[in-house]
Amino acid sequence: MTLTRRALLSTSFAAGLTAPLTPRPAHGQGIPGAAAYSAERLGVSLLVLRCGEIIFEDYPNEGAADRAWELASGTKSFCGIIAASLAQEGSLALDERCADILSEWRADPRKSRITIRDLLTLTSGIGGGAIGRPPPYAEAVAQPALYEPGERFQYGPAPFQIFGEIVRRRTGHDALAYIQSRIFNPLGIEPQRWRRGTDGFPHMPSGAALTARDWAAFGRYVMSPSRGEPVLDRTVYDALWRGTVANPGYGLTWWLLRRGLVGPTRSERRRAGLPTDEQLETMGLEVRMAAGAGNQRLYLIPEREMTIVRQATGVREALRGRSQDWNDAAFLRFFV
Repeated sequence: MTLTRRALLSTSFAAGLTAPLTPRPAHGQGIPGAAAYSAERLGVSLLVLRCGEIIFEDYPNEGAADRAWELASGTKSFCGIIAASLAQEGSLALDERCADILSEWRADPRKSRITIRDLLTLTSGIGGGAIGRPPPYAEAVAQPALYEPGERFQYGPAPFQIFGEIVRRRTGHDALAYIQSRIFNPLGIEPQRWRRGTDGFPHMPSGAALTARDWAAFGRYVMSPSRGEPVLDRTVYDALWRGTVANPGYGLTWWLLRRGLVGPTRSERRRAGLPTDEQLETMGLEVRMAAGAGNQRLYLIPEREMTIVRQATGVREALRGRSQDWNDAAFLRFFV
């Protein structure tokens, strides 16, 4: 049974507890152990799907099934799916030069060679900007390319704001209106909030607020679209999970928990909760992830057919540099 809004709303927590859980780790705590780990670190939701069915759902610390929480940078991964949808329609190509759409880039020796792929893998050469402070679209487009395309991974909001402007110019609609119409509506997803900038355009690197159930519905769709759901371009879809030379652990707007991962900055891998290479080796799972400040997480584990949503309070505190003692490998070990 695939995940639909009706199925989600009708699946009870009791049914989740009676469903067979994933194999338990050596310390025997399983998914309830993951729930405790999350709750002790400001967690407000933990929702686990397997094969599209809820098998565990928990809302500690004043969380609730119908309460939305800010995804912070978990918002970024919507951009990769927008790109895959546009490519499926024939409106965008992954290796198309951004300057084909952004005419002001055509005379710039570096920016004229940046592709959509470069932009969304964060290897365009354009600086990311201050994390948590998306610039207006026009300001992002005007930023210089400091490096050659493909040379360096630079994490931050600017490339996603640039992509928002590309979507607006190519489709005539803002990116939020596009994804709502083409992806969210067919899946029954309705963001409760999505911040906009002073220019009136939606923030594409952050700003979305979804319930755990809606974020899980999106994750389940991304991992395994079902019959009747929007079709995604296969070339772009495969690129979502392909790292770059500059960062093997980041694909097309999605984190890839694999050896060689470069964090938001080279000095912030641990503070961002990302595992070390040694921890990744002991996990033994392919994990794809959308992630945001305060340890907002959407994990996709294809070999287990599992989608895991974890949400928490403390986004602003995390952006100010306060650690919450979170580690993805420690959390995911409960599912191994």
